[in-house]
Order: sequence, then C-alpha cells, then structure tokens
Amino acid sequence: MEPTTAGRTAAERHVPVLLEQCVQLLAPALDRPDAVHVDATLGMGGHASAVLRACPQARLIGIDRDPQALDLARQRLAHDGVGERATLVHATYDQLPDVLADLQIPAVHGVMMDLGLSSFQIDTAERGFSYAADAPLDMRMDPTTGPTAADLLRDLDETELARILRDYGDERFARRIARRIVGQREHAPITRSGQLVQLLDAAIPAASKASGGHPAKRTFQALRIAVNAELEILATALEAALDALAVDGRILVESYHSGEDRLVKTAFARRTRSSAPPGLPVELEEHRPTFSPLVRGARQADAHERETNSRAASVRLRALVRTRITQGAH
Repeated sequence: MEPTTAGRTAAERHVPVLLEQCVQLLAPALDRPDAVHVDATLGMGGHASAVLRACPQARLIGIDRDPQALDLARQRLAHDGVGERATLVHATYDQLPDVLADLQIPAVHGVMMDLGLSSFQIDTAERGFSYAADAPLDMRMDPTTGPTAADLLRDLDETELARILRDYGDERFARRIARRIVGQREHAPITRSGQLVQLLDAAIPAASKASGGHPAKRTFQALRIAVNAELEILATALEAALDALAVDGRILVESYHSGEDRLVKTAFARRTRSSAPPGLPVELEEHRPTFSPLVRGARQADAHERETNSRAASVRLRALVRTRITQGAH
C-alpha cells in the first residue's frame, strides 16, 4: 500500500509539476549503466520515482532538509519498486559537494531541483506554513534547527522586516505591515499564524484585498523564504550542481517565485555564454560556453495543468546540458 499522511497517499497529496516534461528532458542523460541522478529537493519523491522508473539503469541520490519528507519519499520509492536504487540524505542541497564526496561520486549525470514548498508541508498544519489554519508560527523546513518565523517577528527591526516582505514576498505594503508587527509585539508576542493573519487583514487596504488574493499569502511566503535562507542556499546550490555535472549531464530547475527564477536565470546565463573578451577575432576553446540550453527561456505549464494542479500556476522550468569540462574540473 502507498504511504499515507492525513488519510491520503503521497501520490494524492502531491502531484509533481511538469512531470512528463522533466522525465523526457532528463532521460537521455541517464541512459547509461553508471548513471547517477541527484534529486536535490526530494520532497515526497514524485519526480524521483518517475525518473527511476523511466531510467532503469540510473541510481538516485535524494537530498532533503526535512526528515519527514525523507521518510515519505523512502516509503514511496519502496512502494514503486525503485527503493533499492536510491540513497537518501538529510542535508540542505547546497551541501551537495559534501554529499557526493562522502559517497565517493566524482560526477553526476542528472540534477533536479523543484523549489519552494512541498504539499505535505503546507498540509501539515502544525508546521505553521499555511495561513489557512491557526498553528504555531514555525515554518522551518528542517524543524530540528534554526530560528522560527515567530523568532524573526520577535527579533527583527522594522526596516529588516519590511525588506524581507518586499524582497521575498513582493509585498506592496511591506513598510505598513512591518510597522504593525513592531507595534503589536510591544503588547504581546506574535506566535501563531492566526494572530498574523488578523494583523495582515487589518494592515492591508480593502481595495487591495479585493483583487490581490489572500492578504496573508505574500507575507507567509516571505517569512518562509527568510526562515529557511532559501535564496542564499539556492545560489550556492546552483553553482555546486552545475560543477558536479559530467559532460552530457543535464540539470532542471523548477522555480515558483521571481527571486528564485532570477537566481536560476543568472546562474544559467553565466554558463551558457562565451567568456571571450569583447573584440576577440577568434573564440578560443577555453572561452566556449560549458553548457547549452535544453529549453528556450523558461517553460511554463499549459492551461490544463494550471487548472488541475495549483502549484503549476507560477512554475518556470529552466534546463541545461553540459557540453564541455573546463581545465581542472572533473
């Protein structure tokens, strides 16, 4: 029987975004006896299971910072008959070089990063990710370490709170909300999601609430990104993953927020353009790009998938293939 949480199977709780496209893009790189595929954001194992079933020669290294996610993925992969080809590691994905070194793997042939929040994290009310249920304001993807969202609301000054809401949540009323948070905590700490939702409902003008979706959505997103240092970790992880790929290896990244996609676009652009100085009459071998795009720009979900899977609405999929190794690299 498929592993269940909250009465539903893992497959029912999480529908992987752009699943068929991801498998099709990764499969050519994994059709070899020694193929190693890294799912750097394993989650509930949906993408990873599909890749292993489509690529019977591939071995999986699955990484996730959330111990609950690893347990669910382990059950799912075993249920799907591919668990024996999977090694699961509790780590943040910027630790990829250490993970590969520990496993004595010099290079990999596929990398998948599905960014953002896992469905089970949203559905698990006590984790505090959702504004739909009152719960402690935790929001840590790894609940064993680091400050919670309540800690940030208690400790950060108004300027830093406003910056987080603006930069990570695209929140127009960041300064107004930050001012309210600082004023509120002088009387009582903000420790539960229900308290924060009430504060946001009062802080955001009625006209904006009528047309901009749930008033708490952007603030909750911003706090989650800050609590988990998501953008800082992503920037490091992208470089590590690109460096780890063998020639003909492929990397796919699905992002759901403008800040994430901007980092991916920038990192990918750096690897797909020539490093030759302007005006050089002939491009030397060492200046040629080391990667080539697999899709033009960013691929989005079609109308049907956006209607049937809410996570697909904002997805941007970017993908590269490694074309050559620079001197000194593996």
